[in-house]
Amino acid sequence: MAALDEVVERGVTRNARLNPRSASGEIIPMTLNASALRGPDGKVIGAIGILRDMRELDKARAYAESLIKNAPDPVFVSDLEGKILQANDAVFALLGFRPDELIEQSLSRIISPDETREFLAALREVVEREEREEDTRDNWDRPSQNLQVKQRGITRNVVLNPRTASGEIIPTSLNASALRDSQGKVIGAIGILRDMRELDKARAYAESLIKNAADPVFVSDLEGKILQANDAVFSLLGFRPDELIEQSLSRFISAEETREFTAALREVVERGVTRNARLNPRSASGESIPTTLNASALRDSDGRVIGAIGILRDMRELDKARAYAESLIKNAPDPVFVSDLEGKILQANDAVSQLLGFRPDEVLEQSLSRFISPEETREFTAALREVVEHGVTRNARLNPRSASGEVIPTTLNASALRDPDGKVIGAIGILRDMRAYERVVRDLEQSKTELQEKILDLEKFEEVVVGRELKMIALEKSSRPCGKNWKRRSGKDGTKRQWKLPRPPNWWEHQRTIARLLPLRPKPLCTSS
Repeated sequence: MAALDEVVERGVTRNARLNPRSASGEIIPMTLNASALRGPDGKVIGAIGILRDMRELDKARAYAESLIKNAPDPVFVSDLEGKILQANDAVFALLGFRPDELIEQSLSRIISPDETREFLAALREVVEREEREEDTRDNWDRPSQNLQVKQRGITRNVVLNPRTASGEIIPTSLNASALRDSQGKVIGAIGILRDMRELDKARAYAESLIKNAADPVFVSDLEGKILQANDAVFSLLGFRPDELIEQSLSRFISAEETREFTAALREVVERGVTRNARLNPRSASGESIPTTLNASALRDSDGRVIGAIGILRDMRELDKARAYAESLIKNAPDPVFVSDLEGKILQANDAVSQLLGFRPDEVLEQSLSRFISPEETREFTAALREVVEHGVTRNARLNPRSASGEVIPTTLNASALRDPDGKVIGAIGILRDMRAYERVVRDLEQSKTELQEKILDLEKFEEVVVGRELKMIALEKSSRPCGKNWKRRSGKDGTKRQWKLPRPPNWWEHQRTIARLLPLRPKPLCTSS
């Protein structure tokens, strides 16, 4: 009856709650919107009522309330004035208040006046974005107004620092979406708080790592603007912090490198990381400093990439070392080459060209398989695997073909070629020309053969000489007198010596030869009695 009175007085009534019983006795929740029915004289004579079945809406509301109640994050519902209408247990656990101490209370009780204004501004933003959305639908043919539309009925990452029951200030971020009535009108907000204490600790730890890192480390947004840098960056480039922070990297690098850095940022967004991008920033003194950039993604609390964390490596010393190494390779007397892990020749000195008889352009960027046999190519690939595993390989046999077609015997000693991160990316090989060595070996083999032949000849000669001497001994024994006819005489020392027949020339030399060749002297042919 109150709704009819309102119709008579105002001509309309809205959202009156009715719960009529159906024929089956079911109570059906409904809302009534009624307008005045007037006679010809304009007098209200009745009402025209429109009923809305609220069963599905009530189910949806109950489901939403269940989601809010059981959400792991702190979730609350407020009206447009900031009064808390509903909150789940996670809110009470976060703030330490009982439900009756929060429900129907204004948020201004637990946040500062400044944050209260920020929260109300966020609520207005929720309403205004909704209104801009409706205005856009009415002005769809005007793109300039369409550009004003952002996400409908939502605000993100408002910073709030509510006070707990114990008085502790808790850093949180608020994501809020619109709460609508049955007509879709915004009547409040559903807010989700995120406890930022752990995230703030992690952020402080990350900032400490950046600040105290030995390498130059900086943080930039996706436009290349430097947001943070450590002392090593200022030391490298020679700028003061206020000359770097909030400045674009394009101020310190060339236009071409700016495009490369932008491409590196795109790679960071797509893959989360980029490696070894070359940059040559200008220092405060105008010097171009060769560096490499390794960058990883900087993400917000939702995991969305919002920038990059870059680590610069000063390449001046490394470039000097590389130039020194290249000078050593170039001026080495032995043939030295550099290859990748596929066997492609990246660098070779003049001694390689002289050994093989090819011009440098006929050797560089060519595979070693062009100069060696398939079998030796497999051996070389095995040697490269040994280089990767052990860092070195020794005395691998290679027989490359020269420009004239000559097969040149060589040995290969190779060591690992590493990138700045210490990863094996190729091999440095030293060839040794083995032709002279093999000639020496052949000469030695020939000399050995000749010596063996001479030894055989000598042995035959000795056999002839020994046979002759044995015959002479036998002849002497057979001609020696026996018995009483053998003359004796005493020596000065009283020993008895035998007189012998006159000896032939060189008799003692022959005796020494016989003693050396024969282990036993032959027995005499006769003995004296």
